Amino acid sequence: MSSTPKPTSSENIVAQKFDRCLADLIVKSGVGFSAGVIASVILFRRRAWPVALGTGFGAGAAYADCDRSFNPARIPGTRVIPATEAKKDSA
Repeated sequence: MSSTPKPTSSENIVAQKFDRCLADLIVKSGVGFSAGVIASVILFRRRAWPVALGTGFGAGAAYADCDRSFNPARIPGTRVIPATEAKKDSA
């Protein structure tokens, strides 16, 4: 019995990221929907636009998080160093 973990395939990594993004979308859209319903009932005399706005904000936040998950170069403050510069710096 070996204690070394098996390498994870890239397909499994992408599937895990996609599952995380889908769960995040459901949760954040649900929270936005709930906040919109509460705001609609309490503040805006049962109008529909707060519900749509809250759901859209939740879906947009989930989309931004998912975009950062799949493309980490878009995180503010990160710098991508080309391979030629990295070789010069290490030599």
